[in-house]
Amino acid sequence: MDKPLIGIVMGSDSDVERLKGAFDVLKELEVPFEVTIASAHRTPKDVANYAKTAKDRGIKVIIAAAGLSAALPGVLAAHTTLPVIGLPLEVGPLKGMDALLAMAQMPPGIPVATVGIGQAVNAALLAVQILSLQDSSCSKKTTQYREKASKKVSTARDTLTELPKAPPEAFLG
Repeated sequence: MDKPLIGIVMGSDSDVERLKGAFDVLKELEVPFEVTIASAHRTPKDVANYAKTAKDRGIKVIIAAAGLSAALPGVLAAHTTLPVIGLPLEVGPLKGMDALLAMAQMPPGIPVATVGIGQAVNAALLAVQILSLQDSSCSKKTTQYREKASKKVSTARDTLTELPKAPPEAFLG
């Protein structure tokens, strides 16, 4: 694998399975990435050091997955000027709503982009779209991914057999 362009940080090893969709998308799109575990509360120096060294190591975008207090994306963003994408995880009694609100309400000057609760695939795709601004191969891969997703929906629509279908001209623009 080439030098990682995307860094993925999660607060706990229990989050690995929740991020599988992101890993799969990045592998499919052949975008090099690295993964680590660091806690904003239990290993704050590690989080700060990771953010401070990321740019020099070639990382272009950081995805930070967190639940409950959701401090991880904000702490990373406080220590780097790289784009940070917060991925709220569906955990705890509020099922990620607390994490979503924490990420969406960052103070002025410390932005964190935020995707929907549990939307690891969207976090990965947004990271690749950010890379696309300077890398045409990432742009092409993102376009191909979307075309594949579009075909999947069209194929599913064509398999409707026992329900009244919308006519083909309904989709002509």
